[in-house]
Amino acid sequence: MQAAPVRATAIPSFTTALRAVESLLMSGGQRTARRNAWTSVLEDRRRARDRVEAQRVLDQTPGTPPLSAPSLPTRP
Repeated sequence: MQAAPVRATAIPSFTTALRAVESLLMSGGQRTARRNAWTSVLEDRRRARDRVEAQRVLDQTPGTPPLSAPSLPTRP
């Protein structure tokens, strides 16, 4: 019984293949804009998790009023 042949090159990951297709289809500015947008989405999600955690901690602290949106001043 013979051993299986060994590949000389590694099989690219899905991410690597996706970036290769992306570079063929999109200009550099579009790629940058898409990546910046995705980074913003991830940052928004992180901030939302932080807000939920802060609210949970405040709710567990005795004597702390609930966190609410600031009220806008009214005109006379």
